[in-house]
Amino acid sequence: MKKSKLLTIFAAVVLFVGLSAQSVLATGGYFRHGIGIRYSSLAGGGTALSLSSLGAASNPAGLAFLGRTTYDVNVAYFNPMRQFTVTGNPSGFPGTFGLKPQTLESDRNTFFFPSIGASFALNKTMALGVMLFGNGGMNTEYPDQVFYDPTSPKTGVDIDQMFVGVTYSLKLAYGHAIGVTALLAYDRFAAQGLAAFSGFSSDPTALTGNKNSTATGVGVRVGYQGQLMPALSIGASYQMKISMGEFDDYKGLFAEQGGFDIPATWNVGIAVTPAKGFKITADFQQILYSGVKSIANPMDLTTNYPADPTGKPNPNFQALGTDGGWGFGWTDINIYKFGLMYEVNNWTIMAGYSYGDNPVQSSEVLFNILAPGVIQNHITFGITRKVNKSNALTVSMMYAPSSSVTGPNPLEAPGQQTIKLEMKQLQLEIGWQFSSL
Repeated sequence: MKKSKLLTIFAAVVLFVGLSAQSVLATGGYFRHGIGIRYSSLAGGGTALSLSSLGAASNPAGLAFLGRTTYDVNVAYFNPMRQFTVTGNPSGFPGTFGLKPQTLESDRNTFFFPSIGASFALNKTMALGVMLFGNGGMNTEYPDQVFYDPTSPKTGVDIDQMFVGVTYSLKLAYGHAIGVTALLAYDRFAAQGLAAFSGFSSDPTALTGNKNSTATGVGVRVGYQGQLMPALSIGASYQMKISMGEFDDYKGLFAEQGGFDIPATWNVGIAVTPAKGFKITADFQQILYSGVKSIANPMDLTTNYPADPTGKPNPNFQALGTDGGWGFGWTDINIYKFGLMYEVNNWTIMAGYSYGDNPVQSSEVLFNILAPGVIQNHITFGITRKVNKSNALTVSMMYAPSSSVTGPNPLEAPGQQTIKLEMKQLQLEIGWQFSSL
C-alpha cells in the first residue's frame, strides 16, 4: 500500500476520533489497564517490547525499534458494572447523614472508545510518532437521589479524559533507545445530585448540576528500552504529574478550587524469550494518586465537618473546594502485570494477568459511591492474524472479576450503617495495524 494512501486513511480515522471523542471516552476506572490492543492483551504489560505505535503510551522509546512506518487503529467496547449497597437504617440523630438502605447499580455501563497511533521511521535510528487515546475516567449515573438532592432525579459524576501525544524516539546504540512524548490532556467534568453537601462546600453554586466544565494541561513521558542479551530486553518509563486547569463550574466540589490534576506514574518491565516465538513479560507500575489533592484528600471529620452534633462550629473546618477539602481518599497503588506471547506462522497468541492494590480505603466508601474504582484483577487474552506482510488484525478481551470494599458510613452514628462498593468489568477490542513496506 502506498504511503500517500496510508496517510489518507489515517487522516480519516483521526477526524472520526476527533468528532466522536467527547461521547466515548468515559470509563469506570481512572487508568486503563493497557493502551494499544497488543499491550492490552498482555494485561497492560510490554514496557520492554515494541509491538505498535500505541506502545508510546507506556514507553516512548519503543518506537525506534518498529523499523518502518506503522499505523494502528483500535476500537474497544467497554462494560464497567458498578453498584453500591447500604445496610442499616438511618439513625436520625442530629448532625448525622444517613442514607437509604438499598442496592443500586449505575445505569451507564456501555462505552465505545477508539485509540489511534502512527509511527514514522525517519531513518535507521530515529522515529516520530503521534497518538490519540482516552485514559479512562470516573463515571457513575445512579437512577435515584442517593444523597437526597431534590433538584436532581439522578446522582453521579462524569469525567472524560483524552490525550494527544507526539513522540520522538532515538537509538543510542545497537539494541538501546530512549524516547520522549509530549502530551496534551483534555478533561471534561459534570456532577449531579450533590446538593445535600451544600453546607460542606466553599461555593455551593459551583458544587453540582452545572454545565460540563473543561480543563487542559500539558505533560511529558520519558522512556528507555534496551536489549541486554539476545533473549532478554528491559524497559522503563516515567510520566510526570500533569497540572490541569481548574473546573471552574465545580470549584466548590474539588479541592484546590476545582483542581483535578493527572497523577504521575512510572513503570518498568522485562521480556524474556526462552524459545523461538515465545515471550514472557513481567511489568511493575505505580500510580501516584497521593500527589493530587482532589483525589487523595481523605474524609477527615476533624477538619471536614462544619459542626459537632450539638451545632457548635468546627474551627478547623475545611470546606469542599478548599485545599484541604474532601477528596476520594485514594492512595498510591502498585500494579503487577504478567504476560505470555507465542508466535507461530501468521498467528500471535497473547494472554495476561495483572493485580493491583485497591486505591479505595474502607474509611472512604461514602464519597466513593461516586467513583467506585475498586477493581484489582484483570485477565486478558488476544490473538493476532497477519493478513499479509503489511497488515494485521487483532482481537482481544479483558475480564475483571468483581472486587468490593466495605466500610462504615462515616457521617452516621458508629455501627449504624455500612456501605459496600462493588465493580466488575468486561472489554472487547478489535485492532488493525497496517504498515508501509
